[in-house]
Amino acid sequence: MAQSLEEQIATVERSLGERMITHALAILRVWMNELGEANQFEKFFLDTQQEYQELFDRWVSADDEGIDKELDRLTGNTYVLADVVYAAIRLKRGLSPIMHGFNADNLQSVMHYFSNQVHPNENDLDWLSNIIRDPSRGATALMAVSAISQGLRQCFSKDSILTLIDGINNGSDVIAEQCLSNVILLLAHYDVRIDFFPDLQNAFANAIAEMNDDGEQAFQTLCSLVLATNDEWLKNLTVKELRADDMPQELHTLLEQTGEDSSMSGIQSIITNSEKEYMRSIIDILPDTWVFSVIVGESYERQNRMALTYLTVGRMDMMWDNIELASRWLLEHLRKGANSPKDYINYGHCMLLQGDRVMAVENYRQARQLCKSSKEFFNLFRPDRKALVDHGVPIEQVYLIEDQLLKN
Repeated sequence: MAQSLEEQIATVERSLGERMITHALAILRVWMNELGEANQFEKFFLDTQQEYQELFDRWVSADDEGIDKELDRLTGNTYVLADVVYAAIRLKRGLSPIMHGFNADNLQSVMHYFSNQVHPNENDLDWLSNIIRDPSRGATALMAVSAISQGLRQCFSKDSILTLIDGINNGSDVIAEQCLSNVILLLAHYDVRIDFFPDLQNAFANAIAEMNDDGEQAFQTLCSLVLATNDEWLKNLTVKELRADDMPQELHTLLEQTGEDSSMSGIQSIITNSEKEYMRSIIDILPDTWVFSVIVGESYERQNRMALTYLTVGRMDMMWDNIELASRWLLEHLRKGANSPKDYINYGHCMLLQGDRVMAVENYRQARQLCKSSKEFFNLFRPDRKALVDHGVPIEQVYLIEDQLLKN
């Protein structure tokens, strides 16, 4: 059975992530055949294919320290080719609308255009860059930045991301924050390919350095993105935290037009309802991404703060790397009451890894009592088997614990 377009682009991403250019080109050849013989990408394709063959021939014939660097560059070029051909296929199949311009004075038109534009042109990006710098057009810039970021999730554009990076230090506070947030999400989303675009890496690192705060604002934004996946945290956001005073009046007008109230809760609704699921998927992979390592770095203090941020929203992603910190936080959390079975299981894990088997089993039993059935308990407990074993608990001990809890 032929692969769907989604499966094909996923194969291209995986192949190029491993620098297997021939595998990616095979799919691009199929797409280009669909576009027809007169398609504009043919020369780019043939040149890439020839360069790769020549690079392989060099590797076969002699040792060359520059081959690895050239292979990275060629992989990046193939990504660019894949992006433009993929965008053309989406247009041809009607998966993305063909855009014919927008009304720059209408926020809805700006949002529709940039969220659907599969391959922004130079004029679009020049307009966006200029409007980010225009304090009188703050709401339009905010809508355009949000919209183009959504479009970039479907079709990558290095120039578009560079424009957003430029906006980190060249817009109002609220626009700069929006650019920073979306750039972080996009760099995490495209983490595997970012290694093949050093100009993007350098631009982002330079933008953070220009803030002259040792990356603190970027770190706080990173924490906020994690926190924003938690409903309770969003409900408790204060107007000050969302910088209501910095929000342009034009944005409040848009909220009224869309049926939302013009308070900050209305802004939360527009921004978070469409983003929450996407952001949760990003938060899953975030600790392993390049952008995370750049912002958090080797700072022990920031690593702890980020671990606490994950714990605050009920995510144990970083618990295993800092058991002592996690156990202190979980103990305080348990003392506050209204605890879930997973809270007791996680604290039990911490106790087990710190050698306190009595307290570990007691907390597992507390969790089991809160569950309606043993099946419910083991659905929560068993996914952690591998992590327990990886951190030094013999698998036989894990089975022993499960056996004892099964009969309770």
